[in-house]
Amino acid sequence: MSKDRLYLFDTTLRDGAQTSGVDFSVEDKRAIAEALDRLGVDYVEGGWPGANPTDSSFFDDPPRLHRATFTAFGMTKRPGRSADNDPGLVAVLGAPVGAVCLVGKTWDYHVDVALGIERAENVAMIAESIAAGVARGHEALFDAEHFFDGYKANPQYAVDCLQAALAAGARWVVLCDTNGGALPHEVGRIVTEVAEQVPGDRLGIHCHNDTGNAVANTLAAVLAGARHIQGSLNGLGERCGNADLVALIPTLMLKPGFAERFETGIDADGLRHLTPTAHLLDELLNRAPDRQAPYVGAGAFAHKGGLHVSAVLKEPETYEHIDPELVGNTRHVLVSDQSGRSNILARLAEIGIELDAKHPKVDRLLEDVKQREFEGYAYDGAEASFELMARRTLGQVPEYFDVTGFRVMVERRHNALGQLISVSEATVKLQVDGREIMSVAEGNGPVNALDNALRKDIGRFAQHIEDLELVDFKVRILDGGTGAVTRVLIESADGAGERWFTVGVSPNIVDASFQALLDSITYKLYRDGADPEVS
Repeated sequence: MSKDRLYLFDTTLRDGAQTSGVDFSVEDKRAIAEALDRLGVDYVEGGWPGANPTDSSFFDDPPRLHRATFTAFGMTKRPGRSADNDPGLVAVLGAPVGAVCLVGKTWDYHVDVALGIERAENVAMIAESIAAGVARGHEALFDAEHFFDGYKANPQYAVDCLQAALAAGARWVVLCDTNGGALPHEVGRIVTEVAEQVPGDRLGIHCHNDTGNAVANTLAAVLAGARHIQGSLNGLGERCGNADLVALIPTLMLKPGFAERFETGIDADGLRHLTPTAHLLDELLNRAPDRQAPYVGAGAFAHKGGLHVSAVLKEPETYEHIDPELVGNTRHVLVSDQSGRSNILARLAEIGIELDAKHPKVDRLLEDVKQREFEGYAYDGAEASFELMARRTLGQVPEYFDVTGFRVMVERRHNALGQLISVSEATVKLQVDGREIMSVAEGNGPVNALDNALRKDIGRFAQHIEDLELVDFKVRILDGGTGAVTRVLIESADGAGERWFTVGVSPNIVDASFQALLDSITYKLYRDGADPEVS
């Protein structure tokens, strides 16, 4: 029996950006978009072009996506203007994207009170806006704002808005539970009724989590006929968040009642990236991943000694609802060291290292990972540092240079204009090919000064890092107090457009930063095939 295709639309970069305390940089957005593309979602909504400088800059230089359709979000045109004469809509339709998602009113109360226009005019606005998007060559989606409230108040008008969008060429009309107040039985009933008038392969669902039912509401909508699913990574979103794609994806792909009926664009390899992708988002947001998050949390498959440990190891399927490796997670038997081997092997395979499970270095690497993670390292968001650690354990990374010491000074003083400024100066001593080199450089802060000094002169290796750029820098305090352990995550990029993350951990923030900087440069040299021997 053929399966119905479900299309996944990620809203992390827009809805997620409305979360209290979340402020994505352009580079954060790029990293998340590329991770979502690797995961295998169908659409990545990048934000709202023209709404703010970050989104505008992001769309000016869009990420390179290979599988997902890059999508811009915006509103239908304003009353009293044509689609071509609405600056907000024009900015959205002019974005270099494959699809546009336009939100419009479908609740008659909002049309009457918020817009203050005739209801027929709102229907015409929806149609004209969608038609303008299609005319520009975009795939058009219509987000039906407050649809469930509107349908309860005036079913015919709410559906008329959908039909207008479809007639104008919309690929999808998406039913939005905008205030998050609907419950699964309501969503199931309403979507079933709407699906009698709108084809399921044109019907979507977008749920907020204000009652804690966003995932349940989404599943109810799918069973009732919706085939387009909108949500965000880790459930990010304004107020209580959005439907969590990290919980939805494996449920749809693995659980009875869904797995045999539906398919997504995510394959088994993409599913194994689910845990690293969820944790990458948390690292970029500078926060600890939720240990009890379904499927991907560190505690999702953790077993304490109160259970019969031997039984867990012999018959894990009787204690776990899925195999944790399917979603890139690991079983943790908290009184045993027998967990983690297969996960390490899978991660090694991802970076091109194929090892037999009985290889003596596997146990060594597993213990190294456990020890370093105990110390505060996190490799889900720092793949380059993980690869270097693994290859060093296997003896595959040469010693290009040796840093014998460094020093950083920060001075606060008045400049010649009488302005109070801070000046950072770093000195780095290293040996290259038996020759000692000392470099001194200033920078905008101690980390930038160290970066400038380190790369100022590394002998014959300098040519390999001319295009190396430190793109982003994040600090997280792992323990409270002034003597806390600090984890630093650095994102680097080069002229070829490659990006990678490295990590450093230390009670001293400068030392942690320096570790991450060293890894970044070493990774670049190794990846470029720099010859460690003098020719």
